[in-house]
Amino acid sequence: MTIRLASELQIDSVVDGTGVRAVIWTQGCAHNCPGCHNPQTHSFDDGFLKDVDELISEIQAMEGQTGITFSGGDPMYQPEACAVIAKAAHKCKLDVWCYTGFTFEEVLKMRDTNKAVKDFLNEIDVLVDGRFIMAKRSYNIKFRGSTNQRIIDVKKSLKQKKVVIALSDDVEVTHNYGRYNDKGLYI
Repeated sequence: MTIRLASELQIDSVVDGTGVRAVIWTQGCAHNCPGCHNPQTHSFDDGFLKDVDELISEIQAMEGQTGITFSGGDPMYQPEACAVIAKAAHKCKLDVWCYTGFTFEEVLKMRDTNKAVKDFLNEIDVLVDGRFIMAKRSYNIKFRGSTNQRIIDVKKSLKQKKVVIALSDDVEVTHNYGRYNDKGLYI
């Protein structure tokens, strides 16, 4: 199985979610949001194909990372490969964030008709959802570009059958280069 990427695995990111993260930049996005931070990732033909097992080996060999983040592009256009990678990341004790231009509600509808989306969603800990909207752009919010986007705790949201916000803008986020314990706290 392969995945289409926009770049090689990026490590040591502190802006693509909490902690120190590796980022998987997927290639392909049909949202084409005006003002998108990564317009070079929109084409479904650009980038390059990478073997999923090779990418998983790179993840397994990483040190000092607390999680992985799927971004792009939009990872929801490649849910089968992303689900396999996310599952492997969890086995490495890494948490999984995903950025998507789809809303959580749209992803739930996709999940109902697409097993790969369901499998991927079940492996995501935190979903940053919604299209980037230039008129709602803000530099005063955490881990997203516009105020319509939400940082969603996927596990709690699925269990409670309503959107549960994982991180609000009034919570201070520190990067102490630790790891998460089994309660989701840094150690």
